[in-house]
Formats: sequence, structure tokens, C-alpha cells
Amino acid sequence: MNRFKTSVAAAIAAVMLTTPAFAGDQYVDATGFAASGYDVVAYFDLPQTAVGTPQAAAVPGNSGITAEYNGATFAFSSEENKAKFEADPARYAPQYDGHCAYGVSKGGKVPGNPNLWRIVDDKLYLNITKNVVGFWEEDIPGNINLAENNWPSIEPADASDSPIPKFTSAAPVK
Repeated sequence: MNRFKTSVAAAIAAVMLTTPAFAGDQYVDATGFAASGYDVVAYFDLPQTAVGTPQAAAVPGNSGITAEYNGATFAFSSEENKAKFEADPARYAPQYDGHCAYGVSKGGKVPGNPNLWRIVDDKLYLNITKNVVGFWEEDIPGNINLAENNWPSIEPADASDSPIPKFTSAAPVK
């Protein structure tokens, strides 16, 4: 009987770990767009730098090339990226509804800065400030694990309505 319980628990855990980490309201700032108007598909084509070094600049979207998902409008730099997103939005949308990954690991919802990003296991994570990126990068797998455990209890809360500190979007405004 213990083997059965262990197998069921393992199956449930596997399903939970493969479920996308978003379902509530996306973080939307004053631009009116998710990810502050940056093209979430373009991140997956940018070169990823080593931990401890800044990532390449995010690619601004175009206000004329948009798609709706998870209650928010996403902007894209090309029709090709829009089509990729529409074919599989869960693959490209930022984790934790675009909130700061480290903030979620600490149990809260604060905005994610689209210029402070990292792709881990084919998932896009955003963080709020350069200092926070340093803390997050000290133990990325551990912080993702903490965030995944915290997310079910904080996900139903309203999206953050705070501005991103020291950030001005070069992307479009709705």
C-alpha cells in the first residue's frame, strides 16, 4: 500500500511541477502592456549571459502587433513572434504572471523588470532590481523551488500595482 501512495504522490508532484506558473492577473505597468510592452518571444532568441553578468537588452514590442493572453495584452516586435506566442502562449509568458521571481520566492508579488531577465529550463523569469538579481542568482534552483512552493498561495492575490523602480520602458504605450 505504501508503494501505491508513494507512486500517487510522485505522479501528483510531477504534474504540479510541469504546470505553468501563471494563471492570475499579469503584472501590467503604466504602458498598458504585459512585460512593460517588451516582446516575450524575443527573449528566447537573445544570447544568455553567464550568471553574475547583465543580460542582453530586451526587445521592445510594437503597439500594432499584439495578442491577448491571461487577461493582458502582449506586444511583439514582429508578426512571426506574435504567431509563435499565439501557438503556445504558456511557453513564452513570464513566470509568476510577470512578477519578480525572487519576490515570489520570498512570498510576495512585486513587479518584474523586463530588462532583468533569465531563461531557466525554457521558462522566462523576471526580477525587480539589479540587487535582487544578485540575490536570486546566488541560488537560482533553490529560489525557483521556493517560488514554486509559494506561488499557489499568493497567485490568487491581485497583481502588483507598484511601478518598477528606476525603470522607464522603451517599449510602446497603449
